[in-house]
Amino acid sequence: MLTGPGPPGGAATQLVSLAGTAAPGHLHFLHLAGARTVVTPGLRAADDALAAAHQQRRFLCVLGDAGVGKTFAVHYVARTRFPRSHVPLRLGARPTPADLRAHLHDALGLHDALPAAPALADALIRRALAAQAYIVVVDEADRMSEACLEYLRFLHDDTPDGLCVVLIAGQRGEKALRAWQMLATRTAQWLTLRPLARVSVPSAARALHPVWQTVAPDQIRVLDGHFAQGSLRRWALLTHHVQRSLSATGRAQPDPDLLRQTLDRIDTSRRP
Repeated sequence: MLTGPGPPGGAATQLVSLAGTAAPGHLHFLHLAGARTVVTPGLRAADDALAAAHQQRRFLCVLGDAGVGKTFAVHYVARTRFPRSHVPLRLGARPTPADLRAHLHDALGLHDALPAAPALADALIRRALAAQAYIVVVDEADRMSEACLEYLRFLHDDTPDGLCVVLIAGQRGEKALRAWQMLATRTAQWLTLRPLARVSVPSAARALHPVWQTVAPDQIRVLDGHFAQGSLRRWALLTHHVQRSLSATGRAQPDPDLLRQTLDRIDTSRRP
């Protein structure tokens, strides 16, 4: 699933590569046109951790700063490795157990209307969860109330052989999740994803999008140091604006002047 050709340009150190299976466009930040799926150390770690948590039917907590690829990695691995088991929950701000119940009912594809009585609704959900080894994915999990987390614990404990639940949270959310004592005995792994190492950035940028093929590695490192800081989300944002600059100027490929002007336009912290 994660195997594929190495990064374009023949980089000697294969720290990143192109995935054998491309992610759907909507998983890429800004639905970036032309974006390719980059296998980073973080994506490999998420692949290993999710496979283990799914086999054990336990919780997995995925942490990291904004933009390091937590959500992309989890949903890509779940969709690709376990396409029939992936249950993403799209929750709004401050969800309640009733919201979780309704989202699970829809995500599991239950044909019956959601019963008004919570006990009856939970019976339908538990029956569906017991039918196969699902992976329930919750983004921004640290924003959930204790009641929501308790509801997930109830589903995990009441499902034969357990339930794989992936909780994604920012690095600052780790304290909130670790304060929930039940996770200590039900979590297969606490996985923290890091920004790309500086040595990996040129090959990662070139693997992410063809627009970087003609840009010198040193120039890519400068852009990373000034703006992206090892974040593929910020590289996607920069790529989006470089594409717009190329379209507006009619140039075929980015040169140092275009890159500098683009960076000045989108990175206000560089302005006096």
